[in-house]
Amino acid sequence: MSDQSAVKNSGLASPADSAAYLAEKLRFHTDAADLASDLYAKHPEVIALDTRSSEAYERGHIPGAISFPHRLMDEASTAWLDRNKVYVCYCDGIGCNGSTWGSYKLAKLGFTVKELIGGLDFWQRDGLPVAVGAEAGGLAGGKIECDC
Repeated sequence: MSDQSAVKNSGLASPADSAAYLAEKLRFHTDAADLASDLYAKHPEVIALDTRSSEAYERGHIPGAISFPHRLMDEASTAWLDRNKVYVCYCDGIGCNGSTWGSYKLAKLGFTVKELIGGLDFWQRDGLPVAVGAEAGGLAGGKIECDC
């Protein structure tokens, strides 16, 4: 057994550096509970964007989410988006980078974005409902209680 801590071996950030880094991380990401809370409350400035293919969207998506595959995003195709909204991009989950691509493309075009941690996978793991079909649907009622 080593006398040196494996945790401390790579160095430690100061509390101030940790706080700054984590504040930055929170600016770029949101989780399923926070998104669901906003969707249940019907905050009009928060829009969920499903960045997967339209076929994947139809098999199941976050209720209220708009289907907008990241591969179709460019200056012309995003002209209809409201620049005063916050777009939360998601894909299948941590093994998919569609939400990263969607967030990146929208940010480059001047939109305010956040990426959903864990995508649809983590949404479902939190026991949140999924809509099926081409219609966006919506979340009604419900109260989010996060275990964190």
